[in-house]
Amino acid sequence: MRRQVQALALLLGGCAVLHLAAAETLAQTPAAPPAKSAPAPTVLRPQTVVPLPGGLDAVLVVNDNNPELITAPGILISTFAGKRRGVPDAHLDVPLSGRFDLFSHHVYAGKPDTLDSTLWIAVLAQPRGDKPINLRLISGSTALSQSLDPSQPGAPFLPLPALLPQGSEPVYAGPGSRVATELLQRRYRSTLIPESWTLQPGSPTALLVLPLPVRGLDPLLNGRNLQLRLESDGPVDLATLAAFGKGTQPPAADVWGGMLDGPLSPREHTPTARGSKGPIVYSRVSGVQVGSVWRTRITNPGQAWLSTRRAPISWPIASLERGTLGTSQVQTAELRRFYAGTAWAAHGNYGVEYDLTLPLKNDTAKPQQLQLALENPLKADQPQGGLRFNTQPARSVMFRGTVEVSGLDGEGGKPAGRQGFHLVLRAGQPGPALGTVTLAPAQSRELRVRLIYPADATPPQVLSLLPVVVPTPQDAAKPH
Repeated sequence: MRRQVQALALLLGGCAVLHLAAAETLAQTPAAPPAKSAPAPTVLRPQTVVPLPGGLDAVLVVNDNNPELITAPGILISTFAGKRRGVPDAHLDVPLSGRFDLFSHHVYAGKPDTLDSTLWIAVLAQPRGDKPINLRLISGSTALSQSLDPSQPGAPFLPLPALLPQGSEPVYAGPGSRVATELLQRRYRSTLIPESWTLQPGSPTALLVLPLPVRGLDPLLNGRNLQLRLESDGPVDLATLAAFGKGTQPPAADVWGGMLDGPLSPREHTPTARGSKGPIVYSRVSGVQVGSVWRTRITNPGQAWLSTRRAPISWPIASLERGTLGTSQVQTAELRRFYAGTAWAAHGNYGVEYDLTLPLKNDTAKPQQLQLALENPLKADQPQGGLRFNTQPARSVMFRGTVEVSGLDGEGGKPAGRQGFHLVLRAGQPGPALGTVTLAPAQSRELRVRLIYPADATPPQVLSLLPVVVPTPQDAAKPH
């Protein structure tokens, strides 16, 4: 049973305290009181930490993440009009038109009496009106945590090193890591996802019906991440539903439409009320958020370039309430509509793309060499005069995902093109450096950093521009 609890906690990721509690409840085993131990020593790195310029765009995202652990069939999320179906609390009544996204992340835990069970997740869409609507996929990917079926992409949580370059064979650990990595490839489309659909009025169309199986797995646990970038030529409604079929077969096509009459699949983790003091329960998101991409140029105030003099400097990535790292900047996407008892904002910005340009300029009289890093400082909200890190490696993994960078030092001193790096960052972990930028006096170089914030992560992180520390001969002679 303990093995199942530990595996479930790993699959859930994100807000670890909440998810460990959910795992213990599922196992029906009382949680043992935590053993008291001295806190790990930390160190403060004096530096500048400033808000990330720019902001989110206005693209709507159907954020389907509560319940994360599905315990019963039902509606997971629906933007349909409630009055139309007569179940006001089951539908958010938000029409989607033009560009919009879907982020969906769920876990299913089987039981000993259902060793071969499969939970099916369907994505339905229907025009709002009496005319057919064309729906086009811009990019999309999906992956299971564990897969024994070659036709279903899987991404187990492999024990990877902190930094691995992406090559011809993609590197990932966990379904959120795989999906985000694949979507960074620009217009990526999984073979499981059609290129387009024509939606007929009057009844919903099943865009996708995907399995979440536990057959043959030990323990009986599995998760699925699904992300779609979509564009329609008219207003549509979207819903995701969970149901059991017969054996390994999905429910019949007419079953899905009938499920829009309710009920909702049970929700989990009631959030702390917005603005409350004391400890916070973020909960998981089930709503329509505003914002899919954070695109910006990072410059000196009032200038078109970023001075190398600013290093060491960091900008938060996915900063959230009670975790702004002293900047007071909450990057979390707001929700246009959400279900009662679920998160009131999209804490973590899961599935959001960060597209950041750094137009560096060496405005000093000496050559400058800087290094770029995505780091995981210890979470804090108040200014500390810098960032605090652990001095010993922690067990908790806080980030699993890929960062794409253009403009780092390449061969012969020329700027390199796009390079991908898969990172596994633990709590309070600095670096590792993604590469260096070497600039002569008055020389300029433009860096571009892209990442899609993966489901297998816990915010916040920082993007850091740091001086390269050249070791002294005495340091170089020391054993490592």
